[in-house]
Amino acid sequence: MRSLPPGFRFGAATAAYQIEGAAQEDGRGDSIWDTFCRLPGVIENGDTGDVACDHYHRWREDLDLMAALGLESYRFSISWPRVQPDGAGALNPAGVRFYRELVEGLLERGIEPAATLYHWDLPQPLQDAGGWANRDTAQRFADYAQHMARELGDLVTTWITHNEPWVVTFPGHAQGRFAPGVRDWPTALAVGHHLLLSHGLAVPALPGSVAITLNLTQVYPAAPGEEEAARLYDGHLNRWFLDPVLRGSYPEDLLEHYARRVGPVDAIRDGDLEVIARPIGFLGVNYYFPTRVRADGEDRPLGVALEPGPPPLTAMGWEVEPDGLYDLLVRLDRDYGVPIAITENGAAFDDPPVRNGSVEDPERVAYLDGHIDAVARAIADGVDVRRYFAWSLMDNFEWTRGYSKRFGIVHVDYESQRRTVKRSGEWYRDLIARTRETRHATP
Repeated sequence: MRSLPPGFRFGAATAAYQIEGAAQEDGRGDSIWDTFCRLPGVIENGDTGDVACDHYHRWREDLDLMAALGLESYRFSISWPRVQPDGAGALNPAGVRFYRELVEGLLERGIEPAATLYHWDLPQPLQDAGGWANRDTAQRFADYAQHMARELGDLVTTWITHNEPWVVTFPGHAQGRFAPGVRDWPTALAVGHHLLLSHGLAVPALPGSVAITLNLTQVYPAAPGEEEAARLYDGHLNRWFLDPVLRGSYPEDLLEHYARRVGPVDAIRDGDLEVIARPIGFLGVNYYFPTRVRADGEDRPLGVALEPGPPPLTAMGWEVEPDGLYDLLVRLDRDYGVPIAITENGAAFDDPPVRNGSVEDPERVAYLDGHIDAVARAIADGVDVRRYFAWSLMDNFEWTRGYSKRFGIVHVDYESQRRTVKRSGEWYRDLIARTRETRHATP
């Protein structure tokens, strides 16, 4: 294990809809994922987040588990419909109380709270009024951020506005694979802009260090001669969100491409990009696998196809390639020069059953080991990476895959809700302990 800077911290991450359950309790309203999960055939096995990991009732037990693992930081998300069921107007006191007690419990255990305001669970009443395609939703989000700053800002000093706006934009509104299930590219481009605008509007309200988390990948040509396809896909997935936030402009090549294939992004108004580019404290990076791309004239509107990577693959079919994370971090430092937190990194594998109080998951241990080493190599080469959050603390509701895929370093028996630390969790605990010892021993 290479040395890490004194301020570096290890943690784990979760998201409200994936773990909390209690979907109809204590005044929580419906989100677009509650609505989406009720549609026939969209979620494997008809699963929902109604119960999930029952974290809403078991949070104290879960915080004790985090402390036992030695976590130094915990990234969680606030359920907007739990604290403000209509997405506007009065707050729900029970929902606010839940998060305040959660944060107090983290601090009592010496764990840094990192709060994400939006991890995809838009209040359904806002969707009924047009959702993220409606510019007014950006202002509603800014108001919500202001409420959370007032209610939790004396305790929380690390904030993330959005998780993976690319997913909300394109799988959610261009392809219809994720909530709210819309299939319209012009709508998707407006949604993406409004998400970024809402981020910029929220930044001044939040005390401490503020970030946005983007799902980013290192894009490689699938073969010689496919460099143009790789450049286009890099623009679609990476630069379309990086450039507005960190440079105050959309990439010209993608603006031209979308104008030809989809139509102009009419949602952009004068002054928007200045708001979107308000300074942030760090960039959240979610990385899972690299992407290999070739041209495909049949694909519309992008005109590219993704090639599967070589084995080993995860249970999601994703390539395991830690060098992709190293290359991405070096590129981000070179092109944008912003402090970075790895806000998600992990893998689903077909874990065996619990035996003798543990779960043997050597593939996940190898995945985490390789990717954390990639982070340490990037830091050694001058990249400013300050946090690493393993995805995920525990097995949970994996969106359209339901409960069929397990990403956790802690196993969850969904019938009994029993938690069992996997071998990867034990490995991570020991790594954190060794790193802490080294940190304290360094003068």
